[in-house]
Amino acid sequence: MSVPPAPQTNPARRRGLTVVLGVAMLAGAVWGGWHWLYARHQMNTDNAYVAGNVVQITPQLSGTVVAILADDTDFVRAGQVLVRLDPSDARIALAQAEAQLAQTVRDVRTLFANNGTGRAQVSLREAELSRMQSELSRTQDDLSRRTPLVASGAVGKEEFAHAAAQVAAARSALAGAQAALLASREQLAASQTQTEGTTLREHPNVLLAAARVREAYLALQRTGLLAPVDGHVAKRGVQLGQRVQAGAPLMTLVSLSQLWVDANFKESQLQALRIGQPAAMETDVYGKKVVFHGKVAGLGAGTGSAFALLPAQNATGNWIKIVQRVPVRIALDPQDLVTHPLRIGLSMDVTVDTLDQSGKAVADAPRASAGASTTVFDGLSTEADAAVQRIILTGLARPLAGAAPRTVAP
Repeated sequence: MSVPPAPQTNPARRRGLTVVLGVAMLAGAVWGGWHWLYARHQMNTDNAYVAGNVVQITPQLSGTVVAILADDTDFVRAGQVLVRLDPSDARIALAQAEAQLAQTVRDVRTLFANNGTGRAQVSLREAELSRMQSELSRTQDDLSRRTPLVASGAVGKEEFAHAAAQVAAARSALAGAQAALLASREQLAASQTQTEGTTLREHPNVLLAAARVREAYLALQRTGLLAPVDGHVAKRGVQLGQRVQAGAPLMTLVSLSQLWVDANFKESQLQALRIGQPAAMETDVYGKKVVFHGKVAGLGAGTGSAFALLPAQNATGNWIKIVQRVPVRIALDPQDLVTHPLRIGLSMDVTVDTLDQSGKAVADAPRASAGASTTVFDGLSTEADAAVQRIILTGLARPLAGAAPRTVAP
């Protein structure tokens, strides 16, 4: 039986296989090192969208639209008038409130002036009482001198009776003066209760009338709807001549300089996410050539399904486990928004670097400042206060009818 010869080995083929195996092992080692050092710390999701503050412009009172000063896509500044309502009714209400305030100031001035009149009346009644007391004392002395002379006939009975009648009349007059003094004092006290412990400016009647002027003034100013923030107009639904009700949405305002990204990560990815971790984002609008930068600002308090309008009912017989997603807010770099503007609702591809685990998984402190605020309405109350003070000062400087001009202490 013959033995077949052993196959001859190919050195070139062996060297080629060795090189391929070496390259494969080197590539595997490089990939493993890259994955261990970098890739395993990258959490990615394409379920992310640009979000921002959508400010609704709504009137604070009912009215008819007479002017629309901004349209869709327009950029407006904070404090700019967007819609104007018919101000006719508000102007009439303001004129009535101002007239009522002016009349109230004069009425309260009369109350303060009546205190002086009341004090003068009390002084007059006190003087009258003193005169009546003197008159009674005189008549009593006359009667006392005539009483012993009646028995001797030196004084007639008719004269004695006349002196006695004068005493009785003096007593009646004294009683009347005492009653008049008491009445004038009570009247003065009643008048003082309306002005005691207050000044003309702080009198309740003046404060009530001033509050109505402020209310009417603000109502007039609110016929012009102001933009609370800088932004772009969207969803304008109001039309010229339309009768709008208080609280009805007329248009929306979007501040494109204050946007963020809501990235919906799987629940299996939450373990490594921390507040403050850096994120890189791409959007289809600019493609991969533009990378947006940001940081994790916070993790949602629940999954999206938990806050859905119709939450899932998992307590059923036919149940299939579905991986839930939690919204994670990514704060965008403001400079990136300046160079490459975004729009609300655009899709994003978000990658978060989770290497740094020093941050917190959930926020444990309240916000240090207001999330959003505006000062465009602050000046309205200041202007209303100035209008009230102008009317009060005019009433103080105007003399009462029939009185000499004088200055009333406020």
